[in-house]
Amino acid sequence: QVQMSEFGGVSVRTGQDLTLACRVSVYMGNLTCVAWFRQAAGTEREKVAGTYTDGHATDYADSVQGRWTIARLNRAKTVKLFMRRLKAEDTAMYFCAAGRRDGSDLPCTYTSWGQGTQVTVGS
Repeated sequence: QVQMSEFGGVSVRTGQDLTLACRVSVYMGNLTCVAWFRQAAGTEREKVAGTYTDGHATDYADSVQGRWTIARLNRAKTVKLFMRRLKAEDTAMYFCAAGRRDGSDLPCTYTSWGQGTQVTVGS
């Protein structure tokens, strides 16, 4: 079982930047899919950024495209989420997850999850 732990969630002001980190218990080069998800109060969990060892290197939700960057640091067993120009609507619990897929054109199945870290963006 892959263990994942998120760090870095805090309260920030609108427009500020923040970096989240996720420590993974295994060598990440063997994890096909690693992603960051978020869940705001009363909403469903959504994927905001993903990184893959097959095919597409990274992808992002439209709401964060151009503002955020996901970085997989395999040797450090860490995946980071660089969040720039934060908005109030980015307030959520953020989770990292790992999984696999059978082809680069297929969706990932995420089977390992962290406990989450809270990000709150206020004016």
